[in-house]
Amino acid sequence: MTLVDRPLIQYAIDEARAAGIKEFIFVTSRGKGALEDYFDHAHELESNLKKAGKNDLLDTLRSTNMESGAIAYIRQHKALGLGHAVWCARRLIGDEPFAVILTDDVIMGEPPCLQQMIEAYQETGGSMVATMEVAAEKTQAYGVLDVAEDMGAIVRARGMVEKPKENPPSNLAVIGRYILAPTVLGNLNKLKQGSGGEIQLTDAIADEIAEGRDVFGLRFRGQRFDCGSKAGFLQATVAFGLARDDLKDEFAEYLSDVLAVRKAAE
Repeated sequence: MTLVDRPLIQYAIDEARAAGIKEFIFVTSRGKGALEDYFDHAHELESNLKKAGKNDLLDTLRSTNMESGAIAYIRQHKALGLGHAVWCARRLIGDEPFAVILTDDVIMGEPPCLQQMIEAYQETGGSMVATMEVAAEKTQAYGVLDVAEDMGAIVRARGMVEKPKENPPSNLAVIGRYILAPTVLGNLNKLKQGSGGEIQLTDAIADEIAEGRDVFGLRFRGQRFDCGSKAGFLQATVAFGLARDDLKDEFAEYLSDVLAVRKAAE
């Protein structure tokens, strides 16, 4: 899916690169071959753009290129949940801390969210999740932190509950950014089913706490858009369109005209 003029996956890659990450693992499924092609070098297209003098487009195209060996692709043959998707990459991750980005969660922040998390992680260690406050009635759509210690931007978790149906432990929801200790992969090896009959990453992180290891939440600075929903995708389109110097004036004028017509009709 394209947000303004770049696919969502490119926003995730740009955020990870800004945080200093150089090696990427994509967990994909059948029919996702276009993803692999997207990050390959399009030599003929680059040559044509160069001959036509379209240097701006050429620079944009080259920004999507990845070096040989920087990307690995793993297939998840059955949709058994986020935890299972991460577990599929266990042999490539090995015994190192690793980050997880869910690309339908697009975050507009400065510095980028994952960079904020890595800077916080360098102080805390353990595992870390991005978190934000949501209305109590919306907590049932998220993994939710049970807070042991609130230190402002960073909280220490006592536990995590996936999509609580009632009595959520807090209103701090976990969103699609994680920095995880490799021991989380050991927890996922149990392949136990959680909420919705799926293997939940939240449960594996909660096991870290139960086993005496630290898990933290970071209240990141920025705005998150759920591009997995139609309303969230439209909101992101407006926000990112208005943030572009080459689009904001014309786009803002159009939005003002639309709102004026709507107000007049009321």
